[in-house]
Amino acid sequence: MRILLFVAFTLATLACKHPAATTATPNAPGVNTLHTPDWAKNAVIYEANIRQFSKEGTFNAFAKDLPRIKDLGVDVIWLMPVYPISDTNRKCHDEAKSKCYGSYYAAVDFEAVNPEFGTMADLKSLVNRAHDLGMKVILDFVPNHTGWNSKWMLEHPEWYKKGPDGQITDPVGPDGQKYGWSDVAQLDFSNPQLREAWMKAHEFWLKNTAVDGFREDVAGEVPTSFWLELRPRLDKIRPVFMLSENEDKGKEHFDAAFEMNYGWTLHSTLKEVASGKKPATAVYDWTEEAKTRFGTRGWPMNFTQNHDENSWNGTEKESFGEGGDCFTALCFMIEGMGLIYSGQEASLNKRLLFFNKDEIDWTGKSRAPFFKTLTTLKHSNHALWNGQKGGVLQKIATSDDAKVYAFTREKDGDKVLCMFNLSNLPAGFTWQSDASAGKWRNVFSPAQTFVTLKKGERTTLKPYEYVIYSSK
Repeated sequence: MRILLFVAFTLATLACKHPAATTATPNAPGVNTLHTPDWAKNAVIYEANIRQFSKEGTFNAFAKDLPRIKDLGVDVIWLMPVYPISDTNRKCHDEAKSKCYGSYYAAVDFEAVNPEFGTMADLKSLVNRAHDLGMKVILDFVPNHTGWNSKWMLEHPEWYKKGPDGQITDPVGPDGQKYGWSDVAQLDFSNPQLREAWMKAHEFWLKNTAVDGFREDVAGEVPTSFWLELRPRLDKIRPVFMLSENEDKGKEHFDAAFEMNYGWTLHSTLKEVASGKKPATAVYDWTEEAKTRFGTRGWPMNFTQNHDENSWNGTEKESFGEGGDCFTALCFMIEGMGLIYSGQEASLNKRLLFFNKDEIDWTGKSRAPFFKTLTTLKHSNHALWNGQKGGVLQKIATSDDAKVYAFTREKDGDKVLCMFNLSNLPAGFTWQSDASAGKWRNVFSPAQTFVTLKKGERTTLKPYEYVIYSSK
């Protein structure tokens, strides 16, 4: 893939500036050489659940909160799917008294917006407002399937997979068993017309709005050959940022088109550590394995919450108990990009209904200072930057590694020293590492004064307590 000039568009929405600076890293023969936008090097991402974000549940209502979100230190807004939703086989929460809206991911037209959210002009205004504040916007795409009364199904039923009975089927896994996604129909990527239609749908949003990239739902179920063809076409319009909701397909899939993929295994590992099922060392073991599997060109998205986890598996409180801040801070300090899900900054403590209207409760305790401390450090300290722009994590052995995860990262003269007690018990420990010695600033200390640490010094941390030191 080559660094290409932007295509000039006459649409007013494209008056927003898109930085041409990119970072190119050669990959193995037969896969794309990706040009990652330079703005992603120290970015933090925020997932926006428009339906549940406000009473109105609209683009315009969400746009009012953009200055506040920017103040958290957010760089990238990930909008959950914005497309019209199918009313055939629509799923609902039977126990809910609120109106049933169905799944974001059962879309019927990939070149239109959900009228419940507003108009195309409203979406463009939101994107432009985000750009004015210095943030980027990526759209959530759903390439694996559509709703049952989609425009494509009505016009091109041959674009869909058929079951043994010859009828269009809902998605089926590699084991031949259905996932239970009965509100959507499985697309057939062996059809070249479908593949071309999907590429044009992606191009539509780049040409008609000022969005900066895409999050691709169930990306691993789509052939790698499609991603290899898609990415160069998008970058010919302008360099994009691509997030894959996948971790199973490995490096070939990742290198085809993506800067970032989901840290699903890390998330599961963190929950097991928090519950005492695994020791703290399991976190380091997995992150090192992930670098072997995916390389170091891109990076994972690290999270304690997202829309799936919150709605189906549990709130941050349910998953991490009193350790929510501890594990969230860890997600921002290790290699990868930290995610903030809608409502986390207000201590969201309920499972939001996925198919029905279920507004976020914004009256919870504000965590804005907590997130601002993490994002400020992420932006300013090169050791915490993303991918090869950041410092390699070096684990520090302690006398209580089953509970304590201690490490340093260093880049361009910047350093961080982090110590996390990932257990619900006190931890007293020592370390024998020259890397931890020296003068450090505790970033969460109100005094912001420097302290001197010595090799072999004993430290005690309360349950789920953490200390993050910066060299500057």
